[in-house]
Amino acid sequence: MSALARWCARHRLLVVLLWVAALVGLGVASSAAGSKTDNSFSLPGTESTKAMELLQTSLPARSGASATVVWKADDAQAPAVRAKMAETLDTIAHLPSVAGVTSPYAKQGAGQISADGRIAYATVDFTAQDDDLPVADIEKVVATAEAARADGLQVELGGNPISQVEQAPPGSAELIGIGAAAVVLFLAFGSLFAMLTPILTAVAGVGAGLMSITLLGHVIGIGEIGPILGALIGLGVGIDYALFIVTRFRKGLKDGLSVEDAIVKAIDTSGRAVLFAGGTVVIALLGLFVLGMSFLNGMAIASSVTVVFTVIAAITLLPAMLAFIGRKALSRRERRRPAGTPEKTGIYTRWAAVVERRPRLMSAVALLLIVIMALPTLSLRLGSSDAGNNKPETTTRQAYDLLADGFGPGFNGPLQLVAELPGAGDQKALAALVEKVKQTENVAAVAAMPLKPDAKIGIVQVVPETSPQSKETADLITHLREDVIPPAVEGSTLKVYVGGYTAIFDDFAGVLTGKLPLFLTVIVALGFLLLLIAFRSVVVPLTAAVMNVLAAAASFGIVVAFFQFGWGSEPLGLGSAGPVEAFLPVIMLAILFGLSMDYQVFLVSRMHEEWVHTRDNKRAIMVGQAETGRVITAAATIMIAVFAAFAMGGERVIAEFGIGLAAAVALDAFIIRTILVPAVMHMFGKANWWLPSWLDRRLPHLSVEGPAEPPKEEERELVLAG
Repeated sequence: MSALARWCARHRLLVVLLWVAALVGLGVASSAAGSKTDNSFSLPGTESTKAMELLQTSLPARSGASATVVWKADDAQAPAVRAKMAETLDTIAHLPSVAGVTSPYAKQGAGQISADGRIAYATVDFTAQDDDLPVADIEKVVATAEAARADGLQVELGGNPISQVEQAPPGSAELIGIGAAAVVLFLAFGSLFAMLTPILTAVAGVGAGLMSITLLGHVIGIGEIGPILGALIGLGVGIDYALFIVTRFRKGLKDGLSVEDAIVKAIDTSGRAVLFAGGTVVIALLGLFVLGMSFLNGMAIASSVTVVFTVIAAITLLPAMLAFIGRKALSRRERRRPAGTPEKTGIYTRWAAVVERRPRLMSAVALLLIVIMALPTLSLRLGSSDAGNNKPETTTRQAYDLLADGFGPGFNGPLQLVAELPGAGDQKALAALVEKVKQTENVAAVAAMPLKPDAKIGIVQVVPETSPQSKETADLITHLREDVIPPAVEGSTLKVYVGGYTAIFDDFAGVLTGKLPLFLTVIVALGFLLLLIAFRSVVVPLTAAVMNVLAAAASFGIVVAFFQFGWGSEPLGLGSAGPVEAFLPVIMLAILFGLSMDYQVFLVSRMHEEWVHTRDNKRAIMVGQAETGRVITAAATIMIAVFAAFAMGGERVIAEFGIGLAAAVALDAFIIRTILVPAVMHMFGKANWWLPSWLDRRLPHLSVEGPAEPPKEEERELVLAG
């Protein structure tokens, strides 16, 4: 690391130019290639997947994606409205990728006009599934339908294909997050140059990562949420990683080192910690591959790529920029101070003393706070939010509201019963099933597709009384599968599968819920092993594992209260109360694991360094807490600002990540690492650093902070004295 740092410092102009060339090259390549996203995911073995495969094999014309064109007028059957919409629907029916249109003005569309005659809809069937449809073809459908709008005639479009091409206005989350980070950095450093270098480093790393993701999207499947998640994580960790290195660089300058030597020492110490922390984040994210779901794999790759580039920027671009600014990384007052003057740590030292004097009380208070925040996690319900949570101005949200107003909320997420009819009496059994489903609680309407005498596939549409994202709809799916269908098909060869988009997302939630314990076990075990090797202790990694689980539970509790209970989402315009996105827990666990490791490594490595030199557990904990407190709180404040800025962007899925991660970082930095970890370590005493000799001989040696020199005795005494 020292050789790399010295080379980058001495060839600073070349390093900067290489980064500029790389960014320009990636920008040109990504612009030429264009963006390509893949939101598909497979759920082998589930009923919804079987239903989809059956349709694709037997009735390919009915297996493609579908959308709805919804319109509202004083009288949807008025001659002028009827003529205008009939012409529009006929045009849509002849557009590329459109298999057919079912109009409410045709015989087969009977029932597609609301009881009050004001709202009507048409179904647009496509020739392929969402991700296989050319974006340009969907956009032509949208443009054709919207062209029919006129005074007294509102026309909107809904459905998954429309959602994928719906363009949200450019967001300012990144700029808000960067602005907030700039304020925190300036307050922490008191230097404009010290403030700018971490931000420029993070922006360069994230920019390179996002452009690389665009190129990778043509090779591997990455969903549209992947780059957004990558930007969210990349900005947060990128600024923090640079902050750690700049802080160590500034300390070197204050100790009297030359600019080059201060850069080398910063990279050889904090740079190593950044490599370790970044590596753990990437490993945790790539751990999503154990779940075996391509949808999550794309998110993992997108997030990992941005983290990798931010780490590379921190250990190459940042030392080059530090070589340019030199002692201007210090404030004017700091530059006037004689070199080697130790700094008092003030409030952090006093707080460390409070924790040391009352470890049991502080632990109890911290645990109580965490438990209270974690309680809503017991009510966690995974699922998928529907279009009713989209921004009010979007066409999908307005189409959703029109359909709910005219036909009931369940009309936005009908279920499909796909039946195999191999036997002669199966059609009769299916007819009996239809009658039984009509009498089922929470079923608003049932419509069976007409069958020919030799038909081998039957389709029945079931409209719930409740919205697609409601718990009652999920309960209805389970009730149909377990209680209604089995007795109805008994004694026949009839096989019936519950499918449709609502059932697909319900199955997705079920699959992830089942795999969550495995993923949590993998993440916790990995964290234990890494910390065991880094600090050569059994108690430290065990403590960290428990703390990480507590932090995850508390952050999930906040997400549940905010979004599932609707306590925060409704007041802030982020949608009504509804389920937490099914993939959020596993993604958040991967991210939280990496972020928690950052702070744990930074805090405990300083404690471990002091323990090695003094063998005084109390002193080691107090010095480590006092000397790292300022940096950890500044880094956490920056991350909270970045994540909260993304949460305010108006997109519910991203908001869930933003609120969840902001809460998790706040808990981790201001409760767990500031109170709980040092308090528990004080109670454990010298047992913190216990490692069986036989295990010590077998473990590889890993230096996280590099060959740091022992602190001077007067510096230790000043820190402890505050």
